[in-house]
Amino acid sequence: MDKKVGQKEFSIMDHILVPKHEILSPEEAKIVLETYRVKPHQLPYILSSDPVVKELGAKPGDIIKITRKSEVAGVAYYYRYVIEG
Repeated sequence: MDKKVGQKEFSIMDHILVPKHEILSPEEAKIVLETYRVKPHQLPYILSSDPVVKELGAKPGDIIKITRKSEVAGVAYYYRYVIEG
């Protein structure tokens, strides 16, 4: 669908239901993988076609850190491995 003239573009990252997503640097990714003793392919996946992944500019092979607010834990971190799709 084409963007209409004068239509305001909306950033999905600004939506209240979308938690904070960030691409980990290679150094940060290494620390996470060593901490959890996993290989990247053992992390849960997120597709490169996901709207948030597209907006971040992440590419297959990147690791995304998702920060969610939790009533029980306060803040919870989740990691996703970007795959083609």
